[in-house]
Amino acid sequence: MFLKNYLSLSVFFLSFSLLAQTPSIKKSPMLEEAAPQTVGMSAERLGRIDEMCKEAINQQQVPGIVALVARNGKIVYYKAFGTADAKTNKSLKRDAIFRIASQTKAITSTGLMMLWEQGKFQLDDPISKYIPEFENPQILDTLYPDGTYKTIPAENTITIRRLLTHTSGLGYGQIDGDPRFKTIFEDAGIVDAFTTTPTVLKENIEKLAKLPLHFNPGEKWSYSEGIDVAGRLIEILSGMPLDEYLRTRIFEPLGMTDTYFYLPKSKEDRLVAVQTFQDDKWENMKSDFFDANYPIKGAKTFFSGGAGLSSTALDYATFLQMYLNHGELNGVRLLSRTTVDVILSNQIGDIWAGSGSYHGLAFSVVDSLGAEMGGKGSAHTFEWGGYFNTQYFADPGENLIGIILKQTSGATNDQTAWEFRQIILSSIDD
Repeated sequence: MFLKNYLSLSVFFLSFSLLAQTPSIKKSPMLEEAAPQTVGMSAERLGRIDEMCKEAINQQQVPGIVALVARNGKIVYYKAFGTADAKTNKSLKRDAIFRIASQTKAITSTGLMMLWEQGKFQLDDPISKYIPEFENPQILDTLYPDGTYKTIPAENTITIRRLLTHTSGLGYGQIDGDPRFKTIFEDAGIVDAFTTTPTVLKENIEKLAKLPLHFNPGEKWSYSEGIDVAGRLIEILSGMPLDEYLRTRIFEPLGMTDTYFYLPKSKEDRLVAVQTFQDDKWENMKSDFFDANYPIKGAKTFFSGGAGLSSTALDYATFLQMYLNHGELNGVRLLSRTTVDVILSNQIGDIWAGSGSYHGLAFSVVDSLGAEMGGKGSAHTFEWGGYFNTQYFADPGENLIGIILKQTSGATNDQTAWEFRQIILSSIDD
């Protein structure tokens, strides 16, 4: 009997060891709602978020908002305001699903670092070791009127570390700061982030690898498709499509039941419409450089590691809480505490010096100068946002999470991102 039980236990732990996540000796509880005062927060001050959201909607800064605040593993504020769809005027619910766009990056980077923990690669490996098309990188010198261009050889290689920190020199097409790259990406047929067409990540990355860079890898910072390349690397190293890897290695272990590249039919009605402000009113967006219906229509074959996911405030808070717990949640360990420390450390040297932040391996991180400037949180607070006007931060010093989700495209006078964080930080009452 003892032998049978021992063998069963051994098989269980062996099967778990083949996965990126493992059982943990810690068992931090899942997020649950609690009164603010139980975790040292002022209910009255958090109530200012209500006023902020209502005012922002009345002033037509945004059509709707879902806001969530958690401290010490307890959700102390979680509300929805406004509308989810300009056409139907449907009220926004707090479990609404939003296109989180670049908030995908931290999840993909986490997935890759889980493979790093298994010894699948070293951070300073050249990406060409795994994707040979990236050998002999070239830097853009001149773009000619006919769309052809002249390049010069890069002195450095694109490493995995440089992909994760946006110091690879790669570009980003439609949203690139250098308009030349918009032309080059369009001519090459590069998918920036979202598509309803029948293409796959492998094809996109192999085309991207042939294009010129902004600069010598490692010398500067430029927002790029580097995390899409990281997503393709996950597929190569794990032998799984990116959507399956993230689902089985991160979403299911953490209980993130509403996070997808493409929504199941049963959840499509919870997707918030992307709205634009036109002719003095909010309207559902009709077109841009992408089809806004990509999470529910089209081929559903392209998994953008840099921008493709849709999710909820609760699911994303769950992901951030895992980080605040040093890589563990509910008895499941995704990352070692030591790996979390590496991810949140300065990985770009002096490139952002004096800005109040640095870039780690998954997030922008507030440094001591940024903390002293005020309104950003403690040093080591990590943060980012998404193209459709979503923002988050997590403050390890205060064990505090703030997530504010909106769904707009185009210029607005939205002030809620900074106001939200400032209200939360001023609500600490311990």
